[in-house]
Amino acid sequence: MKPLAIDLFCGAGGMSEGILQAGFHIVFSSDINEDVKKTYTERHKQLGLIDGVNTHFERADIRELTIDKVEKAIRGLQMFKGQEFPEIDAVFGGPPCQGFSRAGRRDKNDPRNQLFKEYVRLINDIQPKYVVMENVEGFLDTTLDNFVGVTERQYPDNSLVPDILRDEFHSIDYVTLPPQLLDASNYGVPQRRRRVIFIAYRNREGERLVVPRYPDPTTPDNDQKVSVEEAIGDLVFGKQCEAIGFSEYQNESRKGRTLTVDGESVPNQGLIHNHELSRHTAVVRERFSLFREGESAAQVAKRVLAEGIDLRNYPNLLKECAKKLESKYDFKFVYDSFKTGKVTQEMLQVLLTKKNSRTRLERNNQSPTMVTLPDDFISSFEDRILSVREMARLQSFDDSFVFEGKRTTGGDRRKLEVPQYTQVGNAVPPLLARAFALEIKRAVDLTKESLAPQC
Repeated sequence: MKPLAIDLFCGAGGMSEGILQAGFHIVFSSDINEDVKKTYTERHKQLGLIDGVNTHFERADIRELTIDKVEKAIRGLQMFKGQEFPEIDAVFGGPPCQGFSRAGRRDKNDPRNQLFKEYVRLINDIQPKYVVMENVEGFLDTTLDNFVGVTERQYPDNSLVPDILRDEFHSIDYVTLPPQLLDASNYGVPQRRRRVIFIAYRNREGERLVVPRYPDPTTPDNDQKVSVEEAIGDLVFGKQCEAIGFSEYQNESRKGRTLTVDGESVPNQGLIHNHELSRHTAVVRERFSLFREGESAAQVAKRVLAEGIDLRNYPNLLKECAKKLESKYDFKFVYDSFKTGKVTQEMLQVLLTKKNSRTRLERNNQSPTMVTLPDDFISSFEDRILSVREMARLQSFDDSFVFEGKRTTGGDRRKLEVPQYTQVGNAVPPLLARAFALEIKRAVDLTKESLAPQC
């Protein structure tokens, strides 16, 4: 039997894809959101992981998820009928990271910061051999006040989160390895995405588990890394990739890296799912065309100030700027100002909008970290934002992995809905997950070998 795993805070299933690719069997997974549940469970049906038969998904707030619910679900699986409750080899999870993120305003009082405590609580109850936790880079230097541990220990204010985590695991008889910051681009992912990985292992008296290790990079050098073009160049409309051949990465994405429980590829009949394109206005397309590859909005603004821009080459954008500025400036003044670069911040905002985080991808480089807002990225090849499938490719999802639900959403609905773009942006890249899951499986296998009776 394959080693058994649990995936908590599983989201749409990026971490699970890597866990499965590494050779684990996931018997239990959980997340709070209904949108990700549909994506996750439909994908697992594709793979032959059927709820109640050989796996279980529990939609739950982790604060309400108890060991009784976990054990009942696993005991109820048909694959364990008539057997004793199985020992869990590894638990994986990535507690929500918004409160730790450096991308926005960090808030040490964000209630989501406390969810890793619930993760430790369940580890204490489940008692797996090995534990992996993933989070954002900001986790390393976040401090918390008024934190009370699973054993009721009161930590002093401004306690560093990694120190809390180490001490919490120690209190439940687990040893943690020093956390490591891994860059997904070093593991075959066409994206510069840095994530903190924590690994721990059980430390019972008299038990000798093989100490796990962090994975060595598989694509450490620039010439080995997968570029944006190698990842999504075949998804550009009108490009005849059949004539020039697909890249190795594109072929792997189309064939699929995650196999079914029977060891077969997931058939997708050559279909490319989730590749619908947004319908941009002429003004938006011209605005996107201002961006050179690798440029952010701030860099475009800096270039306009330094060099000026002839808006006659962008007639719809010129008309838009003139209209929005007509209460202060006449048409000729607006045109001349942009031509010479002598523009105000107000003019630049009309030209580019207030959004400063937008970037055009570089085809010969890796993408920046994929986030949940699709209009943060402009295609290297066309004047449009990325499709869900293109973002999924940059995250290293197989093409057979279908994202369910709405494509995108906005406003107050963001608090409740998790549309396709958000599911992709929040995911752990499967190839990164596979790298550290393979190391955990190696430790599991070596431990079992060491305990096997010698002939």
